[in-house]
Amino acid sequence: MPRFVLEKIRPPYHYLLAYLGNLIYRSPSKEITVIAVTGTKGKSTVTELITTILEADGNKVASLSTIQFKIGEKVERNLFKMTMPGRFFVHKFLRDAVEEGCTHAVIEMTSEGAKQFRHKFVQMDALVFTNLTPEHIESHGSFEKYKQAKLEIARQLADSAKQPRYIVANTDDEHGQDFLNIKVEEKLPYNLKSLKLHTLHKDGIGLIFQDADEEVTIRVPLVGLFNVYNTLAAITLTRALGVGLRTIEGALRSLPPVKGRVEHFTAPKDGKKQVTVVVDYAHTPDSLEKLYQAFKDQTVVGVLGNTGGGRDTWKRPEMAHIAEQYCDEVILTNEDPYDEDPRKIVEEMAKGIEDQSKLDIIMDRRLAIRTAIEKAAEGGYVLVTGKGTDPYIMGPHNTRQPWSDAEVVQKELALLQ
Repeated sequence: MPRFVLEKIRPPYHYLLAYLGNLIYRSPSKEITVIAVTGTKGKSTVTELITTILEADGNKVASLSTIQFKIGEKVERNLFKMTMPGRFFVHKFLRDAVEEGCTHAVIEMTSEGAKQFRHKFVQMDALVFTNLTPEHIESHGSFEKYKQAKLEIARQLADSAKQPRYIVANTDDEHGQDFLNIKVEEKLPYNLKSLKLHTLHKDGIGLIFQDADEEVTIRVPLVGLFNVYNTLAAITLTRALGVGLRTIEGALRSLPPVKGRVEHFTAPKDGKKQVTVVVDYAHTPDSLEKLYQAFKDQTVVGVLGNTGGGRDTWKRPEMAHIAEQYCDEVILTNEDPYDEDPRKIVEEMAKGIEDQSKLDIIMDRRLAIRTAIEKAAEGGYVLVTGKGTDPYIMGPHNTRQPWSDAEVVQKELALLQ
């Protein structure tokens, strides 16, 4: 079938699937509080933070994200290589959550999912907007179309029959006001001025709120300014839903690691300093730079590829250039080449590095991680970026090599001892 014909029939086809999914599973979103999270970066972390806080407040919560699918105590790793799987998945997930007695569902919503109408017929109560930077440009056709796909999720909230409806938006991001312009009852901006003070530490962050006549300090075992924003987004939403700051403080103080999002792994080498490896999903120039900035005073070896052959080719040299600026050594490696030549991808990245003495190209991702750990064995950080919790390395004709950066890192660190 000609490509232009496919492009014409895809929208009504996906819309019909969303309609049928809602019909078959009996409009489950009407029976549960639905919180959507969208933006370019931070969606999965914010989803996990909101879930943790709501559970600490005594609720039974379901969450759907790039990382995992959770319904109460039941947790299943997301192996789909997509955040919002199709073929009725979202509506079935919500029905299962209702049947299990969940009071809230927190759903990470993406522009690609919105493009295929996977957000349709979901009656939302709230939407959290984190930020917007260029991504999926080749898929959407332009940044403006990418932005409109995100705003379409906000319009779905405006169409929801539920009340009150909440929009929480980051107004330190230039696009935040566009989300607040959507007509809903509760518009909740957040920015760094929402805090009396914030502090960044090697092993966490601190947020100080002025609550009436009381100062409340919330310490969170996440690093980086970007996680100050992520935490602030979750706190703004949950406070609006009636959760007290003291409950939030207790929930976040003992927050478990968010898998694949600045996830730390450490191992000492006999008689030597500790090696710390960080696994993170950072796969855009902006997210990569913000991650590196969180470790700017440390010795860093960066391991990176360029997520997704055949897409966003513009960012290849830019990401390598950022790595050169912040890392003492840079190792470029294979990531998800799909139908492209992986060596070609890496060579295009290498053009962004001026000081070639910093550069090493190791196409075997496991060997690249092992080499980076050996280079940092005297004490330092290895930042392995691009995949996070992605379960496969994608090759030609959609072939899949089972993969876990976290598992490989743990095995290689064990070998150090």
